[in-house]
Amino acid sequence: MNTVQSADGTTIAYDRLGEGEPLILVGGSFSERAHPTMTQLAEELAPHFTVFNYDRRGRGDSGDAAEYAVEREIEDLAALIAEAGGSARVFGLSAGGALAFKAAAAGLDITQIAVYDPPYVVDESGPRPPAGFTARLAELSASGKRAEAVEFFMTEGMGAPAEAVAGMKFAPFWAGLEALAHTLPYDTTIVGDDFALPAEELASVTAPVFVVHGGEADAWLKASAQAVTDALPDARRHALAGQGIAVDPAVLAPELKNFFAN
Repeated sequence: MNTVQSADGTTIAYDRLGEGEPLILVGGSFSERAHPTMTQLAEELAPHFTVFNYDRRGRGDSGDAAEYAVEREIEDLAALIAEAGGSARVFGLSAGGALAFKAAAAGLDITQIAVYDPPYVVDESGPRPPAGFTARLAELSASGKRAEAVEFFMTEGMGAPAEAVAGMKFAPFWAGLEALAHTLPYDTTIVGDDFALPAEELASVTAPVFVVHGGEADAWLKASAQAVTDALPDARRHALAGQGIAVDPAVLAPELKNFFAN
């Protein structure tokens, strides 16, 4: 494990694998660098790039601050880019992709961006989070109601059926979801309470972008991927056959390698 200090003094932990041009992986909701998706993706890409797989603030071995602001997460990414040599390619998973877009729009030296399942709601096929969604998530997690926060996020934010989420509570991975409940308001702050497409922000991103979504994804995520592609100045979209939200890194990695290598 390596660490770097962010601008506010927060310690950001990361693993560095491979040799070549730098590539930073940005996790999404319920994701930290030790998550199997992130570790396998890093290993798959390490033969081609120097991969920085990091814990976003509040997760894993990284520190946090008393108050959250998107600007601090952009500074975290800036610190990693500086550690990588001053510029880098970036891959963002779900809300991590939204963070990558904000970082690029803020002027960070990101040479290429790839995202998987950007989670914006652009038509009536998607979930519509209730008013005060982020504040309610923060209230639940801060009061120790972590299970309720996870359930609220998955049903009201991601549109998962309540009965499916209820069944997840008996799965071995549920404890890991609860452990990251306090970071869910971070992601919804990045994406926005209403999950609206940030068209003006996307229009300012000049780096080439590769927008990937699962071929088996819900209709709203497919629509989001198309809308993101249309809003960006230099982007192309790709549907990954047979994949959904839980993407197989062995299937995704070759597509990312081909994009980032060109």
